[in-house]
Amino acid sequence: MKVDRYRVAPGSKVDLSKHDAGDSSATSLDKDESKAELEKLQAKLGELQQLLYAEGKHKVLVVLQGMDTSGKDGTIKHVFHLINPLGVGVANFKRPTDEELAHDYLWRVHEQVPEKGHITIFNRSHYEDVLVVRVHDIVPKDVWKKRYDHIVDFERMLVDEGTVIRKFFLHISKDEQKQRLLERIENPAKNWKFEHGDLDERKLWDPYQEAYADAIAKTSTDEAPWYIVPSNKKWFRNLVISNVLIDTLSSLKMQYPPAPEGLADLVVD
Repeated sequence: MKVDRYRVAPGSKVDLSKHDAGDSSATSLDKDESKAELEKLQAKLGELQQLLYAEGKHKVLVVLQGMDTSGKDGTIKHVFHLINPLGVGVANFKRPTDEELAHDYLWRVHEQVPEKGHITIFNRSHYEDVLVVRVHDIVPKDVWKKRYDHIVDFERMLVDEGTVIRKFFLHISKDEQKQRLLERIENPAKNWKFEHGDLDERKLWDPYQEAYADAIAKTSTDEAPWYIVPSNKKWFRNLVISNVLIDTLSSLKMQYPPAPEGLADLVVD
């Protein structure tokens, strides 16, 4: 599966209206056929994560961003289905606490980055501080504009210290979001996911699209690239992200540590 088409090259201009959120042309599979393929990818990713954990050399940070209902939780559930929980963590970044607000905006983020041998998934991330604060005018423009450079430098430092970073924007259309919000309202099993504030945020769709486009364009680097993942079709979203992560982990050329000395001569009674 050719997933590089969704990677944003450094310095690219981004116009999300020109990216088809319903695209699935990178595969010849349909929804039903994708189930068996995803199972294979889940197993492969599980093997690579086990190797990552055993080797204890690399750190992997996965950033998930997207509009409400874009599928961040679903991605974690399905892509990482067979991952050993000992080596994986999920960090959720919601409204900052008073303590977090008393520090710089990256303070709460830095303490959540992965340690050696681990994968950490950011369900929302430090990018909220160039998205929400911009759209809702929480801080002045001359403040949030500087943060693009801060973020690039922060991520470069993490990479220099051995962290592999992959960032995914889960791209859905406004019509698709409407259908998913209606499902949360009408389906009793999904009522708990609905928040009235989601409707207020939906009214700001266009400003959010502009904010995301700028953030992606200004912070997609060779070291920490963004992928704009078509996410109207959940099954396709899962295939794309799984393939990116498998390609990424495979490129690390990881090896299991050597066996302890004398292991071959041991006898277990």
